[in-house]
Amino acid sequence: MPQWYDLSQDFYEGMPHSVVHPSPAFETLSCVEEDTFNVTQFTAVTHVGTHIDAPKHFVPGGKTIDELPLETFAGEGVVVDVSREEPTEITLEQFEDAPGDVEDGDIVLVYTGWCHKYGDDDYDPHPWLSTEVAEYLVERDVELMGLDTITPDLASPFREEGWTEYPVHRTLLENDVLIAEHLGGLDAVAGERLEIYAFPLKIRNGDGAQARFVGRL
Repeated sequence: MPQWYDLSQDFYEGMPHSVVHPSPAFETLSCVEEDTFNVTQFTAVTHVGTHIDAPKHFVPGGKTIDELPLETFAGEGVVVDVSREEPTEITLEQFEDAPGDVEDGDIVLVYTGWCHKYGDDDYDPHPWLSTEVAEYLVERDVELMGLDTITPDLASPFREEGWTEYPVHRTLLENDVLIAEHLGGLDAVAGERLEIYAFPLKIRNGDGAQARFVGRL
């Protein structure tokens, strides 16, 4: 019988987010004890929590999250295990040698080990991908990749003042390779091939959207 795996992180007050984005906010608008029902207002950018970046996030005139084909968000994939103890760059050699072989057209998820640090002070800095890994994913016709960190690019504590390069984001999104960030639970399927499902919210003209990532093995 197939086993299902939750590959998403929780949304909650004080959850991790990029230093370039505001913190999400939760507000109780009504409660069943005093009103007829419970209602919570959730205010956040589209790039907080487990989410998917559409090309529009970095590419002028790029595809929006609502116009991407549904089949992009479901299919065969692999979890590449490049887990480590230190927040260092993931080189192409390390990526290719890691457990979890990438096949053409795969959904590719990258396990760094940082999903365990979600919500902790040491969640950032985190490991990041080399530009060569991004180019490799483009060459392998990957349409959706994701990882268990804030960003696939250089961690913010290591950036020089005024840094705006984002080479991994640009390489992937300019080639219509979608990027998922803040994944969770990848340790349970590290190095495995499995079915992956990740349907984002249908936000009109969206540059990204939150998504529930699940795997079936």
